[in-house]
Amino acid sequence: MAWGLEDRKVRRHSRSSGDQRSAFERDRDRVLYSSAFNRLAGITQIVRASEADVFHTRQQHTIKVAQVGRRLGQKLLIEQPEEAKARGLDAEVVEAACLAHDLGHPPFGHIGEHTLDDLVKDAGDKEGFEGNAQSFRIITKLSVRFPDHPGINLTRATLAACLKYPWHRAKTGEKSKKWSAYKTEKEDFDFAREFHDHEEKTLEAELMDWSDDVAYSVHDLEDFHRCNALPWRRVFSEKENLISHAAKGGVSKPKLEKAYGRLEEFLYGTYSDLLETAYEGSRNQREQLRRLTSWFIGRYITAISINPDPEAKKAVLFDDDRLHEVLLLKQITRDYIIGNPTLAAQQHGQKRIIEELFRAIDGGYKDSLGYPEFLPVRLRYLSDLDGGTHARMIADCVASLSESEAIALHARLYGHASGSVLDPIVR
Repeated sequence: MAWGLEDRKVRRHSRSSGDQRSAFERDRDRVLYSSAFNRLAGITQIVRASEADVFHTRQQHTIKVAQVGRRLGQKLLIEQPEEAKARGLDAEVVEAACLAHDLGHPPFGHIGEHTLDDLVKDAGDKEGFEGNAQSFRIITKLSVRFPDHPGINLTRATLAACLKYPWHRAKTGEKSKKWSAYKTEKEDFDFAREFHDHEEKTLEAELMDWSDDVAYSVHDLEDFHRCNALPWRRVFSEKENLISHAAKGGVSKPKLEKAYGRLEEFLYGTYSDLLETAYEGSRNQREQLRRLTSWFIGRYITAISINPDPEAKKAVLFDDDRLHEVLLLKQITRDYIIGNPTLAAQQHGQKRIIEELFRAIDGGYKDSLGYPEFLPVRLRYLSDLDGGTHARMIADCVASLSESEAIALHARLYGHASGSVLDPIVR
């Protein structure tokens, strides 16, 4: 079904007030000014937030995703105006979705996400926990903005653009691993997807997703090059391992091999000195690294176009060459950074913090209050939300903390640090 501009601008909850901004500009601003977005400054991208200034936090990553997404939307509006109009495209919507895409990440990134998923399921809620679904729950239910309804009341277009995996969790298969909405937000999900009778992403959701891939694949490599953690000589001497790992999702090995060849030829043909010399932060090294990052982003922004067939369910078409290069760049991060034993040891401790916080909140729960006595005031309203399980409420509490708040609250609850009664941990 086609959706017109008026369908796209409708909000989940009607409100008459307005100002000089368009409906989609207001969406973007609401996400940017939300407490959930502010929290991302204290959330891990790959390395623990506050580890060192060289690493992106989840918020810095998100800002760059939003910049890529906005520029990509603007580019397609110029190059394919008719297709953009037919599908519905507004750069403000793309940017708003990019700003919102990681709001649901709990403390400690993916290890926190996987741990909460296990804890919620073990507590009886089979939907578990998923960062994308938590992001949708935040913008539709958990965020505090209006007196008479929950969430930040975004338009249908922006809500739909936030659905990277536009389905609920299934019991088995790929849809059991990634999904974008819990059943507690079914009405909001149905509202967002009212004009889509299939399970493909909207155009703006596709642009958000690709912008995330581009920023993640490029900026994380930049971070780890700066701290001399990327063994480029190994990367380009262990071709078979890298390609085999990247091909596990069913991607063509011959295409990955060609992509590998292009990356190796370009990087060593143009930036061999940068890759072979220890990074010290010299002016020349910084200049080269900036040029390299800019080249990658410019190259991958051109990898996507709007499907010219207005009846096709898939909204975009990809340049296969560039798509496979991005897959390899992401695999480099997985193999040579995320698989690092030091990072694994750190994550072991982070997992324990999440587990013990979850159990402490669960054990401190009292029916007379509706929440544990020690629960920070900022989180107590979560127990009053309609629907959802007890486990969901606990997950909401833990996932609403920054990493420093989680560590400090855990230390106080388990006696590792008493702190001061005059110093609330969570404000």
